[in-house]
Amino acid sequence: SMITIGQTAGKGRGVFAQKQFAANEIIERAPVIVLPTDQEQFLDQTVLKDYYYYWNAEAVALALGFGSLYNHAYTPNAHYVKKQAEHMIEFIALRTIEVDEEITVNYNGDPTDQALLWFHVLE
Repeated sequence: SMITIGQTAGKGRGVFAQKQFAANEIIERAPVIVLPTDQEQFLDQTVLKDYYYYWNAEAVALALGFGSLYNHAYTPNAHYVKKQAEHMIEFIALRTIEVDEEITVNYNGDPTDQALLWFHVLE
């Protein structure tokens, strides 16, 4: 596999590169399960509350594959693109990512967005 799960200090599990990724290379295309926002309250009562994505005004999405395990960084090395018609999220390298480097995304969506998140960020 080109990516694997590993432990990262202070964050638990994370996604790590098993090969070098070039800038703009697709790291993963993760299928999603789309849930209407009226079901979000039920997700929020479970451990899944920290693992789903805002999808659109009517829905949230739980990513399969490694998609819900990427950790946040305010200076990420990857970003994600929601492919709504395909029910997929693409994770794409922003720069060269080295073997064994953790792959991170900005949970705000825009890689440059420095807005506070719903949890304390160690970085």
